[in-house]
Amino acid sequence: MTEPAITKEIIAKHGLTDEEYARIQGILGRDPNITELGVFSVMWSEHCSYKNTKRELRKFPTTGPLVLVKAGEENAGVIDIGDGWAVAFKMESHNHPSAIEPFQGAATGVGGIIRDIFTMGARPVFSLDSLRFGPIHGDTAQHKWNRSRFAGVVSGIAHYGNCIGVPTIGGEVFFDESYNGNPLVNVFCLGILKHEQIARGAARGVGNPVFYVGAETGRDGLAGAAFASRDLTEESKQDRPAVQVGDPFREKLLLEACLELLATDAVAGIQDMGAAGLTCSTCETASRGGTGVEIDLAKVPQRETGMTPYETLLSESQERMLIIVKKGHEQTVVDIFEKWDLPYAEVGVVKDDGMMRVLDHGKLAVEIPAAKLADDAPLYSREWKARPEPAPLDFSTLAAVDEKAALLKLLAHPTIASKQWVWRQYDHMVRLGCAVLPGSDAAVFIVREADKILAATSDCNSLYVLQDPREGARIAIAEAARNLTCSGARLLAVTDNLNFANPHNPELFWQLRESVEGLAEGCREFGTPVTGGNVSLYNQSPAGPIDPTPTVGMVGLIDDAKHITTQAFKSAGDVIILAGPVLDPAAGDLSLGASHYMKVVHGQKAGRTPRLSFDLEKRVQAAVLGLIRDGLVKSAHDCSEGGLAVALAEICIGGKLGATIELPSGPALDKYPAHAARAALLFGESQSRIILGIAPENADRVLAALAAAKIPHSRLGTVGGDQLSITAHGATLTSPLAEVSDPFEHSIERAMEG
Repeated sequence: MTEPAITKEIIAKHGLTDEEYARIQGILGRDPNITELGVFSVMWSEHCSYKNTKRELRKFPTTGPLVLVKAGEENAGVIDIGDGWAVAFKMESHNHPSAIEPFQGAATGVGGIIRDIFTMGARPVFSLDSLRFGPIHGDTAQHKWNRSRFAGVVSGIAHYGNCIGVPTIGGEVFFDESYNGNPLVNVFCLGILKHEQIARGAARGVGNPVFYVGAETGRDGLAGAAFASRDLTEESKQDRPAVQVGDPFREKLLLEACLELLATDAVAGIQDMGAAGLTCSTCETASRGGTGVEIDLAKVPQRETGMTPYETLLSESQERMLIIVKKGHEQTVVDIFEKWDLPYAEVGVVKDDGMMRVLDHGKLAVEIPAAKLADDAPLYSREWKARPEPAPLDFSTLAAVDEKAALLKLLAHPTIASKQWVWRQYDHMVRLGCAVLPGSDAAVFIVREADKILAATSDCNSLYVLQDPREGARIAIAEAARNLTCSGARLLAVTDNLNFANPHNPELFWQLRESVEGLAEGCREFGTPVTGGNVSLYNQSPAGPIDPTPTVGMVGLIDDAKHITTQAFKSAGDVIILAGPVLDPAAGDLSLGASHYMKVVHGQKAGRTPRLSFDLEKRVQAAVLGLIRDGLVKSAHDCSEGGLAVALAEICIGGKLGATIELPSGPALDKYPAHAARAALLFGESQSRIILGIAPENADRVLAALAAAKIPHSRLGTVGGDQLSITAHGATLTSPLAEVSDPFEHSIERAMEG
């Protein structure tokens, strides 16, 4: 077959600039052939190389006393959790595939992140997901499209996770018009391992054989990394072949076979075939090992006939691994993979020349310096332009609303409403480690083989980040930490998924740049190193760019099962105490700026993001964690979207107990219109607030401890009855518990039934 001539149009179609093509010519000392061009295209795509973001990512703290494997060194970071045990965890995205083919896009996203974890030698024990969609309540074509994506993604996650036996035990779902046409699907997985079980993805040992193991290669997922590195357009449906097709049953076999093989002394290096498939695994293992790798595609198991070298190398078929085997141990691989009834083949050898060399039936198809391909992609410092600070809210023009109706409307908004429609589709009880039902502040999982209790959460309020990227990112870290604290956990480390639009737009790149600064500052403040993660750019459609969404995944450790704390009220008569300010008097916009109250009730993304004081936040969290460890806290819930009224309603609904509340007001609010002052008390989103349920006999002790720590605090009221009653600035909002429960518990279900 005659190869096509490489024209400017073909170069552009591969997502490469003229300057990048010239750089390729310089590296090779010649023109590339079409297969080599494809190889450079995927490896130098944003998805694989982070060429537009790597310089920003260097701002993250990545070291610490508990870090065993740093971010960027391997497929996932590894953190020490004591007694010789460690956790490997990471978050990644499958946004573009899920927009085109939601079921398979989400399913293979789960499969990919699970492979990243067991590639490290860890057994995956649980997953989380962080999802973003356009509005689902309505009858327009867009609403129907959003519902189809939501249903398909949740079904895909459930299918893969349930089949492979890795429980999905928590996460978040956020709905906003900015995700019309471009939903976000971020998936997190955590695995457990002993220190000595950490596996590496390097091709070490010249002369060692290279084995391909797992599913046969097909044409699905062709150049998926390049597809994920460009904007979604009306023509993107033509990229459906770039979406992989997953087989969770095959991955379960692959997981068990790989962990069994890693327990032997046969493996010198291991790498999953994720983005860029066989290309990436080959050149990255060679680059990490400072060696070269030579493979022959004629030996690669294939499920389709007539595949070209281009197709075989760029395919992203799922459930495949590349293993560097210690010479003389080949039979061990054969025996294990035959036992698990999985395809395998010895496809190549480790060389000492630093080259990625690919043969096709003995004929040279690709010859590229591996390190240049894997680690020497061009790096860019994109132009950025700051957006003017949003104007403060004008309370004189803010219409008065019925506060009870506003509360019910907020509780019905699918971002705030119960996600039971989602998590009931997940087998969250498989492995019998889930200690807290999904829907609480953090997921809690008991790892019995290690005798450890882990907590994990994912967080990001994109309304905050849109209005102030740096402050919104700072708050994302603080809220993730607050959620773990409310569960009784001490903090360990962070992974992230940076979801942004086109980096060539200076205002959009500024959002990313500022968000990274905010995340980095937050991680330094809380002592939570970043163990790795993912950057997903070009998240925009003809409808426009998504709101910036730097999602944070954070992991903590609960030292004693007695410390596990949940948000629901436990007993009538308990005292309700707020740790933190009722309303931050220094906050602009009365903490109503960038709030869900403004968005949902008034239809505005307006005002200034609430301010965060790390000093106050850390003192509140330290005090609450101390109270939990002293056995003084029966329930704890952080206050976030929708403010105190929504948080109190959530706690009452969870415990099936009412409450009588009086929110402290004060003369500082008298200068505002009365309805604005009440809205601020009820729905303002001041930071650093945790609502505690305390046994009456312990209330004075808790209040004294908060006072001693010089933390703002209030005794808000008492648990009991069958209604929620909140008095704020001279007016009382009263609603039967059944009335607030109904929209909260059934809103998403009703939308999806429609």
